[in-house]
Amino acid sequence: MCAGAIMHARIARLVYGAADPNRRLRSVVDLFSDENLNHTTRDGRSPRDEAGRLLSEFFSAAAQCED
Repeated sequence: MCAGAIMHARIARLVYGAADPNRRLRSVVDLFSDENLNHTTRDGRSPRDEAGRLLSEFFSAAAQCED
C-alpha cells in the first residue's frame, strides 16, 4: 500500500535512513522497478551509520524514560 501511495503521489525519489532487518522494504511486487507503469520512483539510502546511531540513541533514551 505504501508503494502504491508513493507512486500515486508521483514522488520521484524515496530515501530512507536505516533498514529494519526484521522487516522488508520491498513487497512481493516491486512497483518501483516496474517499467510498465507510467511513473517510476528511485530509492536509496542515506548514510546508514548515522541514521542507525540516531535511531538507537532515540530508543535508548525512550526506554530510560519508561524506567
